Amino acid sequence: MLKQIQETHRAKFSDNPAVFSAPGRVNLIGEHTDYAGGFVMPAAINFQTLAAISPRADGQIAIYSKNFDELLTYPLDAIPAKASHRWVDYPLGVLTVLRQQGIEIPAFNLTLDGNVPLGAGLSSSASIEVATMAAMLSLTATKLPLPKIALLSQSAENNYVGASCGIMDQFISCCGEEDHALLLDCRSLEYQMAPIPSDISLVIANTMVKHSHAGGEYNQRRAEVEEGARILATHRPEIKLLRDATMDDLEKWGSTMPEGVLKRSRHVISENLRTVAAAKALEAGDLETLGRLMYEAHASYRDDFEASCREADIMVEFASKEPACIGARLTGGGFGGCTINLVKAAEAKGFTERLKEYYHTATGISAEIYLCRASSGVHQVI
Repeated sequence: MLKQIQETHRAKFSDNPAVFSAPGRVNLIGEHTDYAGGFVMPAAINFQTLAAISPRADGQIAIYSKNFDELLTYPLDAIPAKASHRWVDYPLGVLTVLRQQGIEIPAFNLTLDGNVPLGAGLSSSASIEVATMAAMLSLTATKLPLPKIALLSQSAENNYVGASCGIMDQFISCCGEEDHALLLDCRSLEYQMAPIPSDISLVIANTMVKHSHAGGEYNQRRAEVEEGARILATHRPEIKLLRDATMDDLEKWGSTMPEGVLKRSRHVISENLRTVAAAKALEAGDLETLGRLMYEAHASYRDDFEASCREADIMVEFASKEPACIGARLTGGGFGGCTINLVKAAEAKGFTERLKEYYHTATGISAEIYLCRASSGVHQVI
């Protein structure tokens, strides 16, 4: 991929570029906790976006997507103010946010190429934003800390692209480390690394389904989580977000909540506890506990948050019976998408083949499965 993007950039722009890489991600545990101020534990994966950049002197910017085979050019002082709902929104959003910060980006040529699977919930958008921001900043004297790059990339997606994502995707794309997961406090942005043993593979299994009610159900779930915090705050005013609440609070006052609100709140509060415990288990090398927590997290996502689906449940049930699999759960926003499976690396290929066969027999669907490892965050390649 690196040689290809260099050659493509030279062919398009007759320049030797600097090249930056930013990864996609998978969330090991901690679902729908981010907007409740809670904890998540993602890992960067070895699928990436490459951004090749070189300066130009005519006051224009040119952006070429190798994936879409499209070249677009704009005057630097006339960037579109609104998103066009196309791939170019991501780099244009990054440029817009940097300029709003008072960082003047000079004219440039930019080539983008990525292999993060699209539509699989592995955060191709964040990898584009982070790689692009690192590339653009390289043309300036401005140095930004990685958490700041993550926040500005999130702002580009929220305010220019128009997608209301949390901070997790951009943060792990910036701050990921090879062979580590990252425990992130979504309120303070404090984080710590948790080692993933080198003999463990991250097996990401795409159910190939995304149920049509996901959009509306997602918004409803978020509203129920916020309502749970509001109700508990009438009893304990220091509760600002469900992050501040405890299981004891639910025991005392859960009966005052509508059933749906109680169940969503129970998922979020218990998921925060599981996520912190999972990081401790990784740190201690206690894979048995980590696996148990992942299966418990899936059950909570299925039963309390009610955001799983039959296809994901079939995958996780199969994984739970496989001796090679340490733990599995549905990852991402829910109602379809991917499961994450931690599998002994020596047996990952056989596990993958058996899972594909079992899933196809049970559903008639051919799953896409990606064998990954935890990788480093954004960095300059050349």
